[in-house]
Amino acid sequence: MGRRRELDSLRSWLAAARDGHGRLVLCVGEPGVGKTRLAQELTRLAVGSGIAAAWGRCVEDDGAPAYWPWRQVLASLGLDADAVLAGDAQSPEDRFRLFDAVTASLRAAAEVRGLVVVLDDVHWSDRPSLLLLRHLADRVGDARLLVYATMRDLGPSGPLARVLPDLLRSPASVWVPLRGYDLAGVREVLSRTGTPGPPPDPAAVLDLTDGNPLFVREVARAVADGSWRPDRPPRTVLDLVAARLAAVSAGCRRLVQAAAVIGRDFPLPLVAVVLETVPASLSRSVDEAVAHGFVERAEAGPYRFVHALIRDAVEASLTTAERARLHRAAAEAIERQYAGDLAQHLPALARHWAELVPHGEGATAREWTVRAADEAVRQLAYEEAVRLYRAALHMDAPPPAEADRCRLLVASGRANLLAGDVRPCVEDVVAGAEAARAAADPELLGSVALVLEAVPDPAVHALATQLCDEALAALDGADATALRSRLLAQRSHLAFYDGDQERVASLSAAALATARATDDPHALVDALRARKEACPGPSGREERMRLAAELVDIGHRTATPRTAMWGEIWRIEGLLEAGRLVEASDELSALGLAVDRVGGPVSSWHLDRVTACTAQARGRFAEALAAGRRARDRMHPVEPGPARGTWFALCCVLSRHVVLPEAEEVPRSRFDPLPRFRTLGPLMRALLFCSSGQPEEAGRSYAQAGPLATWTLPAFYAVHGEACATLVAADLGRTDDLPALLARLQPSRGTHAVAEGVCSLGPVELALGIGAAALDRLDDAVEDLTVAADRAARAGALGFAAEAGHHLATTLLRRDRPGDLDRARTAAVDSDRLAHTLGMSAYVARTTALVAHLGRSAPPILSARETEVANLVASGLTNRQIGARLGISERTAQNHVQHVLGKLGFRTRSQIAAWRAGLPS
Repeated sequence: MGRRRELDSLRSWLAAARDGHGRLVLCVGEPGVGKTRLAQELTRLAVGSGIAAAWGRCVEDDGAPAYWPWRQVLASLGLDADAVLAGDAQSPEDRFRLFDAVTASLRAAAEVRGLVVVLDDVHWSDRPSLLLLRHLADRVGDARLLVYATMRDLGPSGPLARVLPDLLRSPASVWVPLRGYDLAGVREVLSRTGTPGPPPDPAAVLDLTDGNPLFVREVARAVADGSWRPDRPPRTVLDLVAARLAAVSAGCRRLVQAAAVIGRDFPLPLVAVVLETVPASLSRSVDEAVAHGFVERAEAGPYRFVHALIRDAVEASLTTAERARLHRAAAEAIERQYAGDLAQHLPALARHWAELVPHGEGATAREWTVRAADEAVRQLAYEEAVRLYRAALHMDAPPPAEADRCRLLVASGRANLLAGDVRPCVEDVVAGAEAARAAADPELLGSVALVLEAVPDPAVHALATQLCDEALAALDGADATALRSRLLAQRSHLAFYDGDQERVASLSAAALATARATDDPHALVDALRARKEACPGPSGREERMRLAAELVDIGHRTATPRTAMWGEIWRIEGLLEAGRLVEASDELSALGLAVDRVGGPVSSWHLDRVTACTAQARGRFAEALAAGRRARDRMHPVEPGPARGTWFALCCVLSRHVVLPEAEEVPRSRFDPLPRFRTLGPLMRALLFCSSGQPEEAGRSYAQAGPLATWTLPAFYAVHGEACATLVAADLGRTDDLPALLARLQPSRGTHAVAEGVCSLGPVELALGIGAAALDRLDDAVEDLTVAADRAARAGALGFAAEAGHHLATTLLRRDRPGDLDRARTAAVDSDRLAHTLGMSAYVARTTALVAHLGRSAPPILSARETEVANLVASGLTNRQIGARLGISERTAQNHVQHVLGKLGFRTRSQIAAWRAGLPS
C-alpha cells in the first residue's frame, strides 16, 4: 500500500538490469516502515518476469557466521558457498580474490536471465559482508543484476557508517527513502480489518503510530482480536506484542521464547532440543505462533520471526534466569546437534556462552569466542575476527594470564593488519609486547615482532625495527629456530626499506643459513625473500635467478602456488634484465598457471604488469598498452597507488616510441609516490615531458628530483633510474650532471635498464651512448650506440634497436670520419624500417626525415659549435643575439654563421632554418 512511486522505479530498474544495466538500490527507512515488504514485492515482480531472485538476511545479534547474507544468497542459487568463499589468510590481497569469486559467481548467475539479490537489514551486517557489497557495487553497472539492500535510517553506526559513503558514490547506486503512511493510508489499513466493534479513529492511530506501517498493522490486529483498549493505547509495537504473547497458550509462548533466544531465524529441530522434546510435538504451537503473527515459514529453510521488533518483544518477556537457562540450553544443543561440523556455528556458540559470563562461565565463553575468531580469520573475515578477539580480551571474567593475553593480542594484531587497519594493529602490538615482557617469554616477544611489516609510516617502521632488535637480542644464544630465522628475515626487510643494503646483506645471509638449519619451509621462504632483496642490480642477478628457482621448487613441493608465483616473477624479471626477452616471454605461461592457482586481482595484476613490461621491451606496443590498462583497471580498486604508479611508469617509457592515446591525460595525472620513489617519480615525469616535446615542464620535473648528490633510488630501480636520468639530462642539455650519471651507469654495461618488471629502457649502452653524444664524446657514443643497437636486435628489443640505430646514424654524421657516412645511411635505413614496421608513431617522422636527407646528398658535417650556431639561426636569432647567448663576440658569431653557410652550400639564413627543420632534434 502507498508505494506506487517506488514500485514504478523498481520496475524500471528491473527492466534496465535485464538489459545489462545493473543497479544497487539502497532502501532506507525506520523499523517497520516496509523495506522488507517492498523487497518481497520486487521479488514477486522479478520472478513473474522470469528473473531469478536470491535473498540474504542479516541478523541483529553477534551469532551469525562471517559473510552470512552472502552465504544465503549463494546457497539459494545452488552454489557451494564454502567453495566460493574459500580462502587462505596469508596477505590482505587474498580477500580480494574471495570478493572477485563472489562477484564472478553472481554475474555468471545473472547472465542467463537476470538476477535480483536482496540483502535485508544490512545495518546489522558484519563489516566483511559490507566490504564485499562495496566491491560488488563498482561492478554491477554492466551486469544483468539488481541488488536491493535495506537499512534503517536511525543514522548509520558501526561498520555501515564506514562503508555507506562508498556505496553512495558508486555510479550504479540509487537511494530510496521510505516514509510512513499518511492519514489515508492508516484509514485504508483499518478499514480492511474485521472488527467486533467500531474501528478506532484513524487520526488517533496516526498520531499514536506516526504512520509506521508495522505499528499500524499491529494496532489493526489488536482491534481484530479484541485486545485493543482505546482508553489504554500501547506506547510501542513491543507493548502490543507483549499483550498478544500473554494471550497465547503456554506451549506457544515457550516455543517463541526459546526461538527468540536462538535468533530471528530458527530451525525447529534445534528449538525442540532446547525444550527437551521432539519437533513433532511442537507443530500445534508453531501453527498458533504463525496464526498470531509471531513467526512465518519461509519457502525454504527455517522458521523466522515476522519482524525483528517482534522477536525483541518476545525476548524481553523473559526473566534473567529464564534467559540464562535458554542460552545454556541453546549452546549445549548446538554442540550436540552440529558436533561433526561446528565451523559455521562457532559465532552462535560464542554468543550464547557470552550471555552466561555473569553466571560463572567466563572461561568457557572466552574459549568459544577465540575459536570463533580463529574461524573468522580462516574465512578472511578479518574485522569480525578482531571484534571477537577484542571481546575475548575484555570479557567480564577472570583476566587471562599474560602469555594468553599476548597470544590474543598477536592474533588481533594480525587480523587488523590483514584488514588494512594499521593503527589498531599497532595498538595490539604495543600491548602484546608489554604482555610478552611481563610473561618473560622471548618467543612470545618474537611472535609480536613479526606482526608488523614495513610500511611508509616512519613511526610504525621504527616500532617494527625496535621490536625486531629486542626480540633477536632476547633470543641471542638460542639454537637455530624458525622463529629466529623469520625475525632475521623481517629485520632484513626493514633494513631494505631503510636503504641500508650492507645491513640487508648480512641479515639476509644469517636468516637463510638459520632457515636451512631448521628445515622449516615457511621460514625458508621468508629468508629467500630477504636474500633476494640483498641482490639488486647486474651483480646480484645470478644469485637472484638461483633463489627464484629454489622458490619455485618450494612452491611446487609444498603446494603453495603463491610461493611458486613469486619465484616465476623473479625469474622473468631476471631474464628481462639480462636481455633474454624471448625466454622471459616463454616463462609467462608458467607464471599464468601459478596466478590461476592463486586467484584474485592482485596476482592477476602481477601477471598483467610483467606481461606489459615484456611486450614493451620487445616493441609490441599495442600488447603492452592492453596489458598495462588491464593491470591498472584490475588493481585500482584494490591498491590505487601501485595501480597508478606502474601504469604511469609504463606510459613514460612507451611515450619515447609511440604517441599514446592518453598523451594529454598521463602527464597531468597526479599521485603521491612512496617515499623511496621520491627521486624516481620526478625523473620519470621529466622523461615523459621530454618525449612529448615539453622541455620547460621536463626541466621543472627534473629540478624536483633535487641535486644529483641527494638522489636516493630504490635498489632494484637504480639502474633504470640512472638510465632515465641520463636520457633526460641529455635531452635537456644538462651537461653538468651527465658525467656523473655516465659514471654511475658504467658498471651496468651488458644489462637492460628494467624497473623490476614494470618497464624497460633497453640496453644500458643506449643511455650511455645518448649521454656521451650530448657531451660531444662522439667516439664513445658511436661505440656504445653500436653495441646498443646490436644487443637490442639480438635480444628482440626491436623498438630499442630502432632508437639506437637512429641515434647512431646522427652521431656518425656529426663525427664525419671516413666511412661514417655509409654507416650512418645503413643505420638510418634500418632504424626507419623498424620504426615503420613496429608502428613507432613517436619516431617515424624523425627517422623518415633523416633517411630522406641522407638520400639527397652527403651532408657536410658541422662542428659542435657550428651546430649550436645553426640551431640559434634556425630559431631566428641575430648575430649579436647569438654572440650574447654563447658568450662570444658578434664578429666571431658572424664567422661561425659564414662557416655554416659555406659547409652547407647555402646562401641565406632561411635555408639554414629550413634544413634544420628537416633533421631530428
